[in-house]
Amino acid sequence: MDFKDQITQLASRVEKILPQLKTEEATKNALIMPFIQVLGYDVFNPFEVNPEFIADIGIKKGEKVDYAIMQDGEPTILIECKHHLEKLDPHNSQLFRYFHTTKAKFGLLTNGLNYRFYTDLEEKNKMDSTPFLEFNITEIKETELVELKKFHKSYFDVESITNTASELKYLNELKTLLNKEMILPSENFVSFFTKQIYSGVLTAKVKEQFGPIIKRSFNLLISDAINERLKSALNQEKQIEVAEAVKLEATAEPASLIVTTEEELEGFYIVKSLLRQNIDSKRITYRDAQSYFAILLDDNNRKTICRLYLDGAKKYLVVLDEAKKEVKYEINSLDEIYKYSETLLTAVARLENK
Repeated sequence: MDFKDQITQLASRVEKILPQLKTEEATKNALIMPFIQVLGYDVFNPFEVNPEFIADIGIKKGEKVDYAIMQDGEPTILIECKHHLEKLDPHNSQLFRYFHTTKAKFGLLTNGLNYRFYTDLEEKNKMDSTPFLEFNITEIKETELVELKKFHKSYFDVESITNTASELKYLNELKTLLNKEMILPSENFVSFFTKQIYSGVLTAKVKEQFGPIIKRSFNLLISDAINERLKSALNQEKQIEVAEAVKLEATAEPASLIVTTEEELEGFYIVKSLLRQNIDSKRITYRDAQSYFAILLDDNNRKTICRLYLDGAKKYLVVLDEAKKEVKYEINSLDEIYKYSETLLTAVARLENK
């Protein structure tokens, strides 16, 4: 299982067990320790993960941080944990105090759901007030996974992470700022853009007029970008469907070799009568092949309800499972198809869901 799969598995587990976690200790055991393990560290080896790591502050002795990830006998990542219901904002000062008393290069503040990674970009050996990487594990994005993977034991390199931390930190701050300005543009923001397109005097009335216009412009820009991506995705899907149709046409059997028998048509009408209680009978069609008779939904070859094999010594009703593999039911006569009404209805329901 690769790193992404492990994080996804942990995230799906997190949401299920939250109601059972009543204390900070339970949060650490059920959420945070498994997260550290996914990063490749042995939580039961104090040479790798040191619990209750002592970080004395001046004359104040016995101060402890929840975990320290160790490297060459020294702490490299300090981890401060909180209960999953606690907000993290009031607690970064606690991690800030521990940070400058150790040789750790990174600090992690977490409640098992939200994770905030800090370093000392602004002033050496002094933890920044804002994180350079922040995510919710149940909503983690692909770009965040890429950065998180750098903290895995197998890839951990202080210089590599530090080189990208600065860009990440300011990128996140700019995203937050732009989001704030798009929701409620400030006077400076409105002035900056209005100056680019308006040649008159920038009075308070003009700014008031342009504020909603600028906000709407950004919304339209985002909407257009989303529509372009959707259009591109739909075009790709259409190209795949066309390619599959061409492939099916190329492999289709010559019509002269296919003979639709009365028995096959009778079987079709039986299946149609069983299914019409749940779906419009006009949606149930058939295509005959040389070796079998297929009954389809919406005349779509990719929506096979069942197949009838009636030409051999033995007759079969065949339904495709979720993996598109044939599940055969031997029938002595067409009347026995009625026994499999639930099987056929389930097959249609599966196709409808897809």
